[in-house]
Amino acid sequence: MQTNRITLDGRVAVVTGGAQGIGYAVGQRLIASGARLVLWDVNEAGLAAARDSLLAEGGAAVHTVRVDIADYDSVTAAVEDTTAALGGIDILINNAAIVGPNLTLADYPLDAWRSVIDVDVNGTFHCCRAVVPGMIARNYGRIVNIASIAGKEGNPNAAAYSAAKAAVIAITKSLGKELAGHDIAVNCVTPAVARTPGAMEQSPEHIRYMLGKIPRRRFLELAEAAAMIAWLASEENSFTTAGVFDLSGGRATY
Repeated sequence: MQTNRITLDGRVAVVTGGAQGIGYAVGQRLIASGARLVLWDVNEAGLAAARDSLLAEGGAAVHTVRVDIADYDSVTAAVEDTTAALGGIDILINNAAIVGPNLTLADYPLDAWRSVIDVDVNGTFHCCRAVVPGMIARNYGRIVNIASIAGKEGNPNAAAYSAAKAAVIAITKSLGKELAGHDIAVNCVTPAVARTPGAMEQSPEHIRYMLGKIPRRRFLELAEAAAMIAWLASEENSFTTAGVFDLSGGRATY
């Protein structure tokens, strides 16, 4: 796919869940756009592999931090580490998430529900809460939250994930309005199913259900997601905030 040049020269960009999937693809695109990339992930081995892979592709130095975004102290430590190494955070891509099992709400395990909410909702809140004060102090920032079409429409047998991603949309709208007086844009994207490790761990029946809802009749490509996210993270996106950008291949009804 031919790509346009987006200028992020010198910007420090943090991507959570950056060791694989959409997060890794976003990291590739941000490096290509000139950003200084920081990957946060709970998987330390995955982080090392992602860093080595990006360097082998010709990327500049990549800073990595092992972070459990469900733990606020871990997030604040990651902010301190990143700030000490690179001087601040200009861009935050909240990508890290877990999907949870494909079960009806009546059968959904309580611990699985708590885990999905803790990572997907609380993790997004933790990262925003820890990073936003520095952005306010510098009067600059771009935050892109990765929600899902499930957060708009709700997928059966995925109540926790659907609820969590709806919450991410609401967090985006609320925070974007709060920060509208600064040069800080907060937006989110709502991808349909892509071939990410988390998505492909779901049941074949559920994957077929999601794919069958997409008028484009195919999976979202990771590079397609990264293209939209990179523009939202750019200085050029200077007016739109608290927005929700569709990546559903035509599935979204609003």
